[in-house]
Amino acid sequence: MERPAWAPRSIDISVPSVSRMYDYYLGGSHNFEVDREAARRAMEFMPGLPKIMQANRAFMRRAVRYAAGQGLTQFLDIGSGIPTFGNVHEVAQAARPGARVVYVDHDPVAVAHSQAVLEGNDDAGVVAADLRKPREILHSPEVERLIDLNQPVALLLVAILHFVEDEDDPYGAVAELCGALAPGSLLVLTHASYEGIPLPPERAGGAVDVYEGIRNPLIMRSRDEIARFFEGYDMVEPGLVAMPRWRPDTAPEDEDPYAFSGFAGVGRTA
Repeated sequence: MERPAWAPRSIDISVPSVSRMYDYYLGGSHNFEVDREAARRAMEFMPGLPKIMQANRAFMRRAVRYAAGQGLTQFLDIGSGIPTFGNVHEVAQAARPGARVVYVDHDPVAVAHSQAVLEGNDDAGVVAADLRKPREILHSPEVERLIDLNQPVALLLVAILHFVEDEDDPYGAVAELCGALAPGSLLVLTHASYEGIPLPPERAGGAVDVYEGIRNPLIMRSRDEIARFFEGYDMVEPGLVAMPRWRPDTAPEDEDPYAFSGFAGVGRTA
């Protein structure tokens, strides 16, 4: 198997990665045949997966613009993945020149590619770290350089928490991250769920099994379970809703049915 020049030496290119599968769904070029194969297998059960990823990205951009409009100039994007068009730093810095952005991911391809994309951008950085270890993120040199935790921060957890199993305590990790943020900070979150998918759960379950098979279980949580991540937050209108219904730019009725899979919300710390 040919190793492309952009692939860090340290990675095993025979094992699929969820961030490279996500890149493939979005039409990116930073993925390997093993990722494409796993993604195509998942799409046999759930052909609308690329639409779900596009809806995630579109929500993320609207939420970043919302945060910038509320005066926030600091963004911490955990599980940021492989940069594609319309990243957090592009949206935030267009809305608020000088906005500071830190990307966090544990996939070496995502980290290496983010570093290349951010070359020369002194207001953005990337950290190789895992959501399950909040302290490592909060005390990383890049977060300490770019983020003032005494000022409001927009914390983005977009399409990441459904890869954290209950035994790894996702609620505890989110609470620890949010506990470090100043009042007026925002929690921006999307999460996969069987609710809203235009398929019977057993068919959608086939796609979930593919992720299980590549040792990256996809944890489908109910709306109530997802709402628990926002405990102690004031929900920004319209609350926890399907992605196309969160402050849409275009009529939600025009969206692909798959875009309504799962939930999105933004909460504000008091």
